Amino acid sequence: MNLEEKLKAYKESRQIIPDEQKITETIRKSIETYCFVEQGRLLTYWEFLWAQLWLIRKRWWLYQILLLFLLWAALPSVQGEQLIQRILGVAASLFIILIIPELWKSQTYRSMEIEATSYYSLRQIYAARILLFGIVDIVLITLFCTITTITMNIFLSQLLVQFVFPMMVTTAICFGILCSKYSFGETTAVIMCIAWSAIWLILILNGKIYTRITFPLWIVFIGIAIIFLVFTIYRTLHYCNSFLEVSAHGFGIR
Repeated sequence: MNLEEKLKAYKESRQIIPDEQKITETIRKSIETYCFVEQGRLLTYWEFLWAQLWLIRKRWWLYQILLLFLLWAALPSVQGEQLIQRILGVAASLFIILIIPELWKSQTYRSMEIEATSYYSLRQIYAARILLFGIVDIVLITLFCTITTITMNIFLSQLLVQFVFPMMVTTAICFGILCSKYSFGETTAVIMCIAWSAIWLILILNGKIYTRITFPLWIVFIGIAIIFLVFTIYRTLHYCNSFLEVSAHGFGIR
């Protein structure tokens, strides 16, 4: 008997029949042990939120602050109520357009699949970014409206109608376009925001329509815009996994 035959005989005598049940149990215990060890090193949600804050490029917030400052500085020299309305409407759309590159950078750089492998889900990552942008933008808008109301002869109700309302509609358009089931990009969202700005300008320049809409009716419109905005944000968080190139529950490519 040569060496190869001896090795073959030895291999047959030492053949191990795997037990699937024990293999499954070993895998389960390995996962439990891994999760137990890693649990002590996981970030809390507040630490995760703080980490997301550091990851956001602050230049877009600086651009928003600069836009609001230039708007506040330009309003005293503007003559005519209609011109003020135009400037506020355009500035409201630009204010929201500035958040698009940062809020949707995951889709731009195709990094969603990588983010989806982290402990915190893609939905939580989107929720953290939306929350951070919402907090900062609410603070900026509140300061702008307060300072503008105090230093200029502009009522808060005018700012709500001429700046806050078109801004919320623009935000709803951004979320609606970028988080649609169809494959729309940032360029489409920007174009739709500009189109809405043009429609808004046509509305405020039509004196007959604008003057017939009373302030309570404007409040109703603002309420509808808020409800629709909440709906689009909910849809964004609920369906964000559908934007992945590879399905989160399968292996199919979009």
